[in-house]
Amino acid sequence: MMSSAPSPAPLPISDPPSVAGASTAPVSTPAFRLFLSRFSDSVRRSLAERRPWSELADRSAFSRPDTLAEASSRLRKNLAYFRVNYAAVVAAVLAVSLVTNPFSLLVLLALLAAWCHLYLFRPSDPPLVLFGRTFSDRETLGGLVLLSFLVVFVTSVGSIIISAAVAGTAIVAAHGAFRVPEDLFLDEQEPGVATGLLSFLGGAASSAAAAATPGRV
Repeated sequence: MMSSAPSPAPLPISDPPSVAGASTAPVSTPAFRLFLSRFSDSVRRSLAERRPWSELADRSAFSRPDTLAEASSRLRKNLAYFRVNYAAVVAAVLAVSLVTNPFSLLVLLALLAAWCHLYLFRPSDPPLVLFGRTFSDRETLGGLVLLSFLVVFVTSVGSIIISAAVAGTAIVAAHGAFRVPEDLFLDEQEPGVATGLLSFLGGAASSAAAAATPGRV
């Protein structure tokens, strides 16, 4: 009697990696690291252009402008020279306004966290699933824009931000119109460098856009 052929040895089968384990946490994505790196570099370069606060508050350099044209000329020159200091003043006014209104501050932080977690630094795969429904990147972006509109224009957050921006701008305009810029070394400005009030944030804004672009539709 012929013996039956031996059966082949079973091949080892490894379990496929779970989807949850394969996804990368938002805080470790390359987009997030790129954003932090470029943002920190932009902040360091901007702070290097900050002028001494003693020049900003030099009481001997203040005088009332004779004409509106002179006030406008002073403001334009002071904006170019003190742009980083002025941006810090506006940011400080905004920060004080939000700190003195803790509810608005918490709402704004929650909105920022929603943008970061759900869109900016969230991996594009797997898609977002909420309440048993899958949302595409376009639907997620639309929902966040609508949520931002409701938060800014329906709650008190919008009025606080606008009031703080107006107050900060008024402080900057008053200082720029009354500060005599003749003692300032305005020729230090490099050609091609933006001289707007918030121009130093341009690098950070472009970094955020570049970090959020990959993987988005």
